Amino acid sequence: MSEQFTQQVSDRICKHMNDDHAEAIALYARTFGNSPDTEAAQMQSIDATGMNLIAQRQGESVPLRIEFDHTLKDSEDAHHTLIDMVKQARGAAKST
Repeated sequence: MSEQFTQQVSDRICKHMNDDHAEAIALYARTFGNSPDTEAAQMQSIDATGMNLIAQRQGESVPLRIEFDHTLKDSEDAHHTLIDMVKQARGAAKST
């Protein structure tokens, strides 16, 4: 089993996502955060039930909470879930 959700795990995931996958975070905000006008977003924290983002839209910073469709077991589950969510969001974006 991978690591449980400690503050260090959340910080590590957020740093990686913010540094390497900024467009995916904005896509999460647009698709799952009901914020289609999001221009950019940052992941502030992640836990077993969801993630907290700060979305930039129309010159404002807006906090968003996105709940997962299941309770994550560990950081490995988070990895797979975030990948699945970005695939789902990209599919939804193509169909609009």
